[in-house]
Amino acid sequence: MTFTIVTITFNAAACLQRTLDSVLAQTYPDIEHLIVDGASRDNTVAMAQAYADKAKAEKGADYRVVISSEPDRGLYDAMNKGLQRASGDYLLYMNAGDSFPDSETLRHVAESIKHAAPASASDSLPAVAYGDTLWTDNQGNIIGKRNHSAPERLSWRSFKQGMLVCHQAFYARTDIAKLFPYDLQYRHSADVDWCIRIMKEAEKRNLTLVNTHRIVAHYQREGQTTANHRASLMERFHVMRRHYGLLTTLAMHAWYVVRAIINKLSI
Repeated sequence: MTFTIVTITFNAAACLQRTLDSVLAQTYPDIEHLIVDGASRDNTVAMAQAYADKAKAEKGADYRVVISSEPDRGLYDAMNKGLQRASGDYLLYMNAGDSFPDSETLRHVAESIKHAAPASASDSLPAVAYGDTLWTDNQGNIIGKRNHSAPERLSWRSFKQGMLVCHQAFYARTDIAKLFPYDLQYRHSADVDWCIRIMKEAEKRNLTLVNTHRIVAHYQREGQTTANHRASLMERFHVMRRHYGLLTTLAMHAWYVVRAIINKLSI
């Protein structure tokens, strides 16, 4: 079983090394690492090339690093490029600044997948493996656990309650993921839509979604301007309406408001 890790970068020299070191430290051998750069003007590409040279010397042929650097139309366009080029059995996104919790993470995920379908043909392997996420600051220091926790059982309906599984903790079967490129009409929430569409396909094919019962990603929490945050919320509303209908979406957002008031009053 091979994992394709896609790392999107743009002028990311300040935080990229942490990600590269984390991937290189994995004890699981069968890795394809695609670094998709958006024509950085800093030292990003040189850092990536130095990492590729080191990986080749230390890991051998089973560990494949491919670097590309060209202009793109934004984050999700770059993610689509990585998706198109992926050749591993499972695909995950780990962008500059993100990292694995420890060196055994991929090995544990692989074991969870194999345990769920030890004798299955490739077309009946779990559609998704997932886990929990810790937030980190820009220096990689752990801030705490993400607000949402991965549910014991996940389905496409689970995201009515929000994005319960972080994008970096969502390991999708590559052949299924390739059917659903990121929708570029969304600038901030195409990842939510992408995950839901993959999980819908999993249900259609009667494929499992495997909970690894493990923290599988450290996600560098990004600072967002108020304008971008509002735009992201509006996009998520449209994504939810697209998949769950207007009435359900309005009801869930009303509950979000009530929950926020209750939490505020309880402090």
